[in-house]
Amino acid sequence: MNIPQELRYTKEHEWVLADDGVLVVGVTDFAQAELGDIVYVELPSIGTRLAAGETFGNVESVKSVSDLYCPVAGVVADINTRLGDSPELVNSDPYGEGWMVRLEPENPADLEGLLGPEEYSDYIGAEAE
Repeated sequence: MNIPQELRYTKEHEWVLADDGVLVVGVTDFAQAELGDIVYVELPSIGTRLAAGETFGNVESVKSVSDLYCPVAGVVADINTRLGDSPELVNSDPYGEGWMVRLEPENPADLEGLLGPEEYSDYIGAEAE
């Protein structure tokens, strides 16, 4: 299971990358593997204000529909419009081309409250048991 060391994680299986004051958010390799083939991604509008833990969209796979949860409070600065035509990017490159939104965080320190790579690895290991 691919768990990049430079990212932070949520228990809802989103990943977060701090990138020059903006947070890039997507779903983890574990999440996309559990979902199966992704056929549709619904994302919020740019400018949407989100609270930590609030649903910001969903991912539809051949198996089910899963909500996406905002890892920290912030405003949507950008969305990955490529997912409209190519939702499979979430499966093929969850930590790269399959990113979902860029957030301007209300409080960048909130990132510290998320799971580190080892904690996330332990969490999904426990969840799989």
